Amino acid sequence: MSLAACGGGVPEGTAPQETLDEQQAALTTSSFGGCSFTISSAVIPVELPPRYAITLTRNASGTCPYPAGSVELGRSYSTPHIAVLGTGVGLATAFSTKHSPSGSANTQCRVSHIDPATLAKVRDDTIVVNFGAGNVPVCNLDKTDAGATLVAYGTKTGPLPGETGSGSNYVATYYNYFTSTTPPVYYAY
Repeated sequence: MSLAACGGGVPEGTAPQETLDEQQAALTTSSFGGCSFTISSAVIPVELPPRYAITLTRNASGTCPYPAGSVELGRSYSTPHIAVLGTGVGLATAFSTKHSPSGSANTQCRVSHIDPATLAKVRDDTIVVNFGAGNVPVCNLDKTDAGATLVAYGTKTGPLPGETGSGSNYVATYYNYFTSTTPPVYYAY
């Protein structure tokens, strides 16, 4: 049940997602080229200190021209924030990662263009605070320009290189992400 205040409400033609589980599912499952992809993380057994493996899985279906498969995208010493997004142009993943168990080690966001057939990384970018003096613990994905422009967004604890604005939230805009190596434009608020 949702309540609207001051005459506000849900715009016509849209349905709100009812639970946090549904919102998370929207970030961790996406489709591209007739295939469904799921990103997940799990603690690696018997490894101390605990570390997470981040995995992308391609699910088999009658519409997918490729068999089921999976690939490990990376690992993290902190609980990763994960996302996958299929656009009209390509398939992308994002996850936060901490490369060391040290308390002083920073958390970064990795954004990758994934080949849907081989599950290999075509392009791999890192969103990291200047000089590593802060963290980027949250990275979500969105798209604009019919999917040609990839947008990563989330939270951070320091300035990103060349960012416009200021604040603890960021938007990283990758123009023509799937067909170029153009670096992102950062906006903070």
